[in-house]
Amino acid sequence: MKNAFAGILVFFLFVAGSDAVFVVRETERAILLRFGQIIDADLEPGLHFKMPWVNTVRKFDGRVLTVTAEAQRYLTLEQKALVVDSFAKWRIVDVEAFYTSSTGEESRTSNLLAQRINDGLRNKFGERDLQEVVSGQRDLLMEELTRELNLSTAEEYGIEVIDVRVKQIELPLDVR
Repeated sequence: MKNAFAGILVFFLFVAGSDAVFVVRETERAILLRFGQIIDADLEPGLHFKMPWVNTVRKFDGRVLTVTAEAQRYLTLEQKALVVDSFAKWRIVDVEAFYTSSTGEESRTSNLLAQRINDGLRNKFGERDLQEVVSGQRDLLMEELTRELNLSTAEEYGIEVIDVRVKQIELPLDVR
């Protein structure tokens, strides 16, 4: 009886063994699901075990990520057009909120964040004249936008916006 039980146990471990063990690297964030429901929202780095066919693990990049927005046309306070190229640095801080808001798709979160950045830049450039945008107030503008984005994205998307930067501001020919 013991030999039969041991044989069944060895067979089960052999069949399920490759799917029962997983590793979370230090550069990753992971979430454990049981039939699609969240069981453990933020697994620590290291070796973990799960029940095959019942539990699934979703891993996400835990490093700082970059979203590059396409160059957009914005109007300043005096209705002067500018073509602005920008990017933002962000990372996942709340794995459960990130997974719930985007089903774990970084591209979806990047698109949502790019839209928020676009709206924020449009508002910030609309409050300033051309001189303020091009010269000294650009750093202040970026700091304000980063702070405002963090207020909404941390809770809503489970991410932290580390920095928003303008790569390039081009003046259309009529403004030059």
